[in-house]
Amino acid sequence: MQLQSIPAVSGIDPQTFQQRYFKPGIPVILKDFVVADCEAMQLWDLEYFKEKAGAASVAVHGSEDAHPDKVTSPPEERTTFAAYLDRIQSGPTEARLFLFNILMDYPALKKQLKVRPLAKGLLNWLPLMFFGGAGSSVRYHYDIDMSHVFLTQFQGVKKVLLFANDQSPFLYKLPFSFHGTPDLRHPDYEQYPALRHLQGYECTLEHGDTLFIPSGYWHYIQYVTAGYSVSHRALSASFAERLTGLWNILVVRRTDNLLRKLLGQRWFQYKQRVALRNAARADAQYKAAKIAERVHLRPFTDPIDRIHNAYER
Repeated sequence: MQLQSIPAVSGIDPQTFQQRYFKPGIPVILKDFVVADCEAMQLWDLEYFKEKAGAASVAVHGSEDAHPDKVTSPPEERTTFAAYLDRIQSGPTEARLFLFNILMDYPALKKQLKVRPLAKGLLNWLPLMFFGGAGSSVRYHYDIDMSHVFLTQFQGVKKVLLFANDQSPFLYKLPFSFHGTPDLRHPDYEQYPALRHLQGYECTLEHGDTLFIPSGYWHYIQYVTAGYSVSHRALSASFAERLTGLWNILVVRRTDNLLRKLLGQRWFQYKQRVALRNAARADAQYKAAKIAERVHLRPFTDPIDRIHNAYER
């Protein structure tokens, strides 16, 4: 697995951002996507949320390993927001809040968040929050709707791995799904040899950092410490990507859900076999290309020259 760091920029204007990162689909860390003097940057922390929205009922998700056939595990329990925040503050835990819409339920909190209009099609009305305990993680996947994502870290430290969509075969992508099952935190190269060929990005997000995740990019997220982030989505400028997102939502996901109900575990086992077969093919093609590259670069010596050189010696 070859990973390169993601550059960080600040003070970038919308036109430059569009040209360098948004349109070509290149990841970047934005240091000032969220307006520095907005109330969210000044006031928000876990204690503030307990005070303002602690009574809210929340659905708590657990370990992703318990449900390898799904992008995210179903909720394990419901509790109050304050009780959940107490839990992640008390020590490491797999407990997470996923696609949490607390800002929609508490408009006063949403008004405190201001972001710079760097992208066309930015859905400011739909910010979503993600909370997690130290050591928890989100199974690697790419977003079904093919939107761009601006992920801002507000508290804690988060590690993120990104891979372009063309890396899908090396990631053992399950058919009719948008995730894979290998553990990227501790990759098993013997069981999943194609992981060796992955080329991607890595970064660490801290308070105020916003990661631009281009449409279709795979992302694996690990909570190094307890904390939370806010995501903003932006529609892709590509009509083809928007159409793909619509197809994924209306057809692919529904087909997967239907076959899971009809076939049960047999459907997941079939998808695993296909993912392994596709990855093995990609692994073989990669190795063959590398061999061909070495042969092509090897210096060519004409047979007549070899005879002539031997005669001279």
